[in-house]
Amino acid sequence: MSAIKVGIIGGSGMGDALGAKAEGQRHEIDTPFGKPSDAIVEMNWEGLPVYFLSRHGPGHMLGPTQVPFRANIFALKTLGVTHLIASGAVGSLRDEYKPRDLVIADQIIDKTSKRAGTFFEHAAVHVEFAEPFCPVLRQILIEQANGEQARSGQAGNGEPSAPSFTVHQRGCYVCMEGPAFSTRAESLMHRLWGGDLIGMTAMPEAKLAREAEMAYALVALVTDYDCWRKTPPKGDASAASPEQSRGADASKLLEEIIANLSAASDNAVALIRRAIGHMAAHRDALAPSPAHDALKLAIWSDKSRLPADEVEHLAPLWIRYFR
Repeated sequence: MSAIKVGIIGGSGMGDALGAKAEGQRHEIDTPFGKPSDAIVEMNWEGLPVYFLSRHGPGHMLGPTQVPFRANIFALKTLGVTHLIASGAVGSLRDEYKPRDLVIADQIIDKTSKRAGTFFEHAAVHVEFAEPFCPVLRQILIEQANGEQARSGQAGNGEPSAPSFTVHQRGCYVCMEGPAFSTRAESLMHRLWGGDLIGMTAMPEAKLAREAEMAYALVALVTDYDCWRKTPPKGDASAASPEQSRGADASKLLEEIIANLSAASDNAVALIRRAIGHMAAHRDALAPSPAHDALKLAIWSDKSRLPADEVEHLAPLWIRYFR
């Protein structure tokens, strides 16, 4: 696949880390669903066009429910994005997913309730979503993470050393509406459901990307443990959640969480850059993503009965199926 265009959606942490360095052509786009969170910055990484969008906008003014998800995805589709890598800060629901770790999520549970979850409000369109994250794009990220960990695991004298950061190859992301965090009862329930991570922004973003026939993968940035964990291990104050710190120095804990987010963001940027370098080097041999034909069997409406203005309204998404 030679015509590769990569989109990057920066969430909490990575939006600031990458946004401050994003220099290039700014695309101010209006869509049928309004304006995106911010201008989309076109850059060139490793010979590939890359389009960066800050999910929460300048100054992080958009809360999770206020993010214009449809406008964001539609605008990236209009620019020709074929592969989309997103980031997002998450709390951990498992001991093994530690602060500062990265997770290449493979499943999701959607608990959102106030967000428009489809582009197709006047047609019956049902995309397959059993695997919500693109297996091709996930594999590229996993392979690049493994390569980095192998390199960083060797000391200068050839002896093994600790990897610079940990990347988990899978994780189930529970997406809640927010903006308040979970109650402890909810956090324990999410663990019983099989959730590994808790966040607020991966949905409906992942579903809309599938409807837009874009390969989509998520790099989750673990900042702390969710409130299911009442007592952090002895000597591990950084592992506590804000509610666990009553009577302790809450401001110090917040500083630690922000530091965790900053470190994870830097590692995520490095990982995504390596993944894009791999895609650039192997662009002609890159396996096609199942997402790139997601609408092929998904349009159940009689196309001849759909109004012409509705077809044109959503042309960047589905016009090839009407020719």
